[in-house]
Amino acid sequence: MREQRLLALVVWAATLTMTCTMAAPVNPTNTAFIEDPLFLEHDTGPGFPESADRLRWLSAHLDAVPLGVKLTRMAPDPDIDPRPWIAKVHDADYIAALRAACEDEKEFMADSPDSPISRRSYDAAVQAVGAVLTAVDAVVTGRARNAFAAVRPPGHHAMPDGAKGFCLFGNAAIAARYAQEKHGIKRVMIIDWDVHHGDGTQEIFYDDPTVLFFSTHQYPFYPGPSGAAENTGAGDGQGFNLNVPLAAGSGDLAVLEAFDTQLAEAFRRFRPELVIISAGFDAHGADPLGQLGWSSEVYGKLTHKVRALAREQGHERIVSVLEGGYSKEAMTRGVAAHLEALADVTPPAHPPANAARAGGD
Repeated sequence: MREQRLLALVVWAATLTMTCTMAAPVNPTNTAFIEDPLFLEHDTGPGFPESADRLRWLSAHLDAVPLGVKLTRMAPDPDIDPRPWIAKVHDADYIAALRAACEDEKEFMADSPDSPISRRSYDAAVQAVGAVLTAVDAVVTGRARNAFAAVRPPGHHAMPDGAKGFCLFGNAAIAARYAQEKHGIKRVMIIDWDVHHGDGTQEIFYDDPTVLFFSTHQYPFYPGPSGAAENTGAGDGQGFNLNVPLAAGSGDLAVLEAFDTQLAEAFRRFRPELVIISAGFDAHGADPLGQLGWSSEVYGKLTHKVRALAREQGHERIVSVLEGGYSKEAMTRGVAAHLEALADVTPPAHPPANAARAGGD
């Protein structure tokens, strides 16, 4: 089994090296899709929901559908050193402890039993940040219409001083700081539609008026009271944190209404120059960890709404970062609907969901 996994990794790495290099120009009419085989080497152990299978499912699906022609698939820019940017968000002691724990082949960080690690987890987490920073560069410089970073480990629960909830580094949060300091972006909006509240992202920007954090999430649910509506920011950041708790079983209509009202109002008031989506797909009805019951198609509808709001501000600078999503259906159909909307691809006709599931999807 281990030999088969290593062979699959070598084959994918060779394919990626040939087809996804920074030497190839990014197409400004395409969606940049950033991936790296190193993400598969973050080994969370047998049976854990956040596993390398998530990216394997997605990659195989994209290879088989017409959507792929509108994606510029690329690797993280090797000229970007993510480590100084990680240090803008995370404490030096935590970064060093994570690296040491991975080198020592620990199974978990001492205070984070819900965030398994392995020997290559630190390297994968650093490269995940590099992928998101590559996406920011491509979008802000106009070399891509927008971008999706298919990364793991995810990031929106990562705290400044620790891992949490499958997350090691705050990918979206680091990208926001990078956009501000590298590219001079003044106002960044982070939209988090994962089924779980992005408490790490909220913590990082809670008193910061230059980053507007908007989150829809199941509530009450993990990670707890951080996602309450009354948590609206502190100090200069008061009013720049907007939580929209959604009830289990509320389905597509509740989140679409939240985007049409609360998101639209906040977006127009804040006028972001860059939008980062913490794109979780665990609110999908097929996902084993959430109960919101969203359809695959709603991810395309939400994406179109964000693009329309960005166009009102005179741009479409959108960087999407993979967060949760733990079923094959969520990771293939949900992500595909999101990418189709980013890339202006007409979605193919899908069979009814119950028929697909009967076929073993």
